[in-house]
Amino acid sequence: MPEFISNGVRLYYEEAGEGMPVILLHGLGSSHAMFRQEMDFLKNEYRVIAIDCRGHGKSDKPVKFTLNDHIEDVIALLDHLGIKKAHIIGVSMGSYIAQGVVLAHPDRVEKLILVVSKAHGKTSSTQELLTRYADELEGIEEQKQMEYLSKYVFHNLPAIQKWQEEMAQIEPELSLTEMAAANKALEGFDFRAALPTVTAQTLIISGSYDGLNPPVRGQELASLIQNSKFVEFEQSGHAPNVEEPEKFMKVISEFLGE
Repeated sequence: MPEFISNGVRLYYEEAGEGMPVILLHGLGSSHAMFRQEMDFLKNEYRVIAIDCRGHGKSDKPVKFTLNDHIEDVIALLDHLGIKKAHIIGVSMGSYIAQGVVLAHPDRVEKLILVVSKAHGKTSSTQELLTRYADELEGIEEQKQMEYLSKYVFHNLPAIQKWQEEMAQIEPELSLTEMAAANKALEGFDFRAALPTVTAQTLIISGSYDGLNPPVRGQELASLIQNSKFVEFEQSGHAPNVEEPEKFMKVISEFLGE
C-alpha cells in the first residue's frame, strides 16, 4: 500500500500518471476515492496524487487532530515523494487545507484550485448546516441526518445519489465518533488577513445551489486573492465535479494548461 508517516500518523495515498504533480484534497467525511474521475482524466498529462487525509479513508484516524495537522500532512506528502512544487486542487475541507498550504509554504504551490470553498469558519460548514436545520432534524437518527439535508446541499440529486452509492461500496462511512473528530478539526480558522499575500494563480469554483458554502463565500475568496478567477456552476450545489462533471473537467484542465 502506498503510505507514509506524518507526525506519527500513517497516511494513505494513490497516484497515477507522469508530469507536473497535481495534489487532490478531498472533502469532509470523504476519501481519495471521490477523485476517481479526476485522476483518470488528468493522469494523461500530470502526475496525479490523491491522499486520504488523517481521520479519513484508509489513513489512521486519531481521536483528535487539527486543520494545521492536515496542512503539515500535505507538506509531508510532498517531501515523501520528493516533490518541490505542485498544483493543488482542494474540494470543501480540502480547499481549506490547500489555503493553509499556500499560505505557509507558498514556494510549494504552482497553481491553486479551490472548489466550494470559504476563507473562514467558526465551525465546519456541515456542523453549521446541522445547527441551522436542527428543528427539522428532530427524530431523525444522526447517521441519516445528512442524507435528509441533501436537498439543501446539492442540486442534481440523482447524480449525487448514484455517486454516494458508488463511494459507499469503496469506502465505509466514518463512524459518528470519527466524523465528530473530523468536524472538530475545522473549527475556528480564518485566512482572510493573509489571503492577499497569495501569488499563485488561483481558480475558485462555487455551485449556485450550494447550501454548505454558497457562492458568496467563493466570491469573498476571489476578492481576497489577487491573482484569482471565480467561476460559478449554475446547475450545481456542493459537488460541481459530480453534478456537472464534463464542465468541471473542462474548466480545471483549461486552467491548469494555461
